[in-house]
Amino acid sequence: MGPEALSQVLRQIDFIAEDDNLLVGLDKSDDAIAYQLNDQQIIVQSVDFFTPIVDDPYLFGQIAAANALSDIYAMGAKPILAMNIVGFPSCLDDGILRDILQGGADKVAEAGAIIAGGHTIQDDEPKYGLSVTGVADKGQLLTNSNAQVGDKLILTKALGMGIMSTAIKGGLAIGGIDNPVIKSMTTLNNKALEPMQKLKVNACTDITGFGLLGHVWELAAGSKVGIEISSAELPIFEGIVDYAEMGLVPEGAYSNRQYLKDKIKFDANIKKSLIDILFDPQTSGGLLISVPADKAADLLIELYTLGVDKATVIGEVIDEEGIIRVR
Repeated sequence: MGPEALSQVLRQIDFIAEDDNLLVGLDKSDDAIAYQLNDQQIIVQSVDFFTPIVDDPYLFGQIAAANALSDIYAMGAKPILAMNIVGFPSCLDDGILRDILQGGADKVAEAGAIIAGGHTIQDDEPKYGLSVTGVADKGQLLTNSNAQVGDKLILTKALGMGIMSTAIKGGLAIGGIDNPVIKSMTTLNNKALEPMQKLKVNACTDITGFGLLGHVWELAAGSKVGIEISSAELPIFEGIVDYAEMGLVPEGAYSNRQYLKDKIKFDANIKKSLIDILFDPQTSGGLLISVPADKAADLLIELYTLGVDKATVIGEVIDEEGIIRVR
């Protein structure tokens, strides 16, 4: 669901969530919930699933799993357990479901976690994802509400997943693993975890369905700061600008833009195609890390060394609460 529709529904519901051990819950817009188990350990949980965005069932399973696992990494935690969530039509061959589940299982194993069960229903359209449990030691938990003025913002993956998926559906791009965007969507965000903990970054979120600016807004609002984005520094997959100029923009980008229409300020020279990319819903996107300015270069070096070669400083945190500016 788009952010505006979702917020309207949630504000009408009385949730009972009073517990001193619930560190991150419904009152936050973080990527997962966090619960203090004891003096040393914090449990982190998230759930994510969606319909196929590629035709290959094995790749779909990998992408859906990587996307769900990303929420755990964004909170500074290590995934340990996962459960499958499946909707599957009775008219499709069971081999398709097998391949989807194998793709998910392989990605969970790559993360060092365990598939421990799941739940499957018959549905008119295939759906797949995971409920994931992770753990973090006290002092390692990250949220999207602790960005500090002066921090640099580092994005670890390039942008354009939603637009590329639209181009693939339209027959204008290939949808296999040879497509760099598909390859990126199957790539875990796990390599950033240790460097983030080592350098003690201030905040983190992952970029998914609300688009880059949607998650930037959540980071700014939660931290009570402003954020300035440098459009010239944005990592964007090859071909995405051309597809955006052709109008191959998913519907979710427009709902994201509508929700934030009064919250983002664009310089006059920012092209419409770039604005579309900034609101483009991402699937298994990168992490957005808020790191003290004097540690930004060290974090980039650590990430590059580990193969996170798209990591880029795309902006900074400013002392203007509620202001999101794209220059």
